[in-house]
Amino acid sequence: MQHPIDPKIDCVFKALLGSEANRRLLVHFLNAVLGPELPAPVVEVVILNPYNEREFLTDKLSVVDVKARDAAGRLYQVEIQLLVLPDLPARILYGWADLYSAQLASGQDYSDLKPTYAIWLLGETLLADRPGYAHRFRLRDEDGRGLVEHGGICLLELRKFAAERVQTEEQRWLKFFIEGEGLDEGRLPEWMQTEEMRQAMGTLKEFSEKERAYHAYQARQNYLRQQRSIERRIEALTAEAAQARADRERERAEKERAYAAEERERAEKEQARAAEEQARAAEEQARAAAEQAHAAEEQARAAEERERAEKDAALAEVERLRRLLQGGPEA
Repeated sequence: MQHPIDPKIDCVFKALLGSEANRRLLVHFLNAVLGPELPAPVVEVVILNPYNEREFLTDKLSVVDVKARDAAGRLYQVEIQLLVLPDLPARILYGWADLYSAQLASGQDYSDLKPTYAIWLLGETLLADRPGYAHRFRLRDEDGRGLVEHGGICLLELRKFAAERVQTEEQRWLKFFIEGEGLDEGRLPEWMQTEEMRQAMGTLKEFSEKERAYHAYQARQNYLRQQRSIERRIEALTAEAAQARADRERERAEKERAYAAEERERAEKEQARAAEEQARAAEEQARAAAEQAHAAEEQARAAEERERAEKDAALAEVERLRRLLQGGPEA
């Protein structure tokens, strides 16, 4: 090929699975991914929003998912998302719910609803905490019982896919999307030697060698690069804002801790001062009690001295009276 073409670029992806010329590829892809879950294989599909090359040349915001309905009325949405954003799970669920609910026109009953399947190929890892590259979601209760068997959502994480040897058609498609840009059409590996893969390579060749298609490819690639740059910048700014907010919270917490420590120290000083005042008051009380005891002791000693003086005076009086009685001279 004249130019390497990445099949994960959305305009190429939609041309591969969403163009009228490649309806057979879409049927094969749906059976490869959903085959075990479908009550009957997909035989024919009507593409509801077929790929239009002019759209990608004139409108950079073209709808790039693939929507289709099979002969049984079942609905399918197929999309590739190279950049995983925080709101992607909600977007995936909303897209499925929107396609499912849009089936009913005014006057139709719920019994007219048909199973709806969404398949998302993800260029980055979304469910890092879950092993395996394929994740299939259904309406189930905690015991695994279904509410209604009306399809579900299948997520295929390309970064987790690492099959050296292709064993299923699903693996063949995923390996093609991962390695397709580096394949040489003239020397395709054994796992690419199927009619569907050769047709897929033919679509890549058209983008590589047809000037108008390659222009659409380059325009989408540049647009996606710009979008990734913008998203990365937003993520960086968001991270910076979160870090600044965390720094402010940490600074506020440190100030609060310092204020609490200051208040605690002030309270401890107040308690120490109060304890000191209490100790001083107790000391004053002890000194007053000692002084009172000393005064009481002095009073007791004075009383004892008076009592002794009174006793001495009484003895002297008794002695004088005794001499008078004996007729002796008074002293």
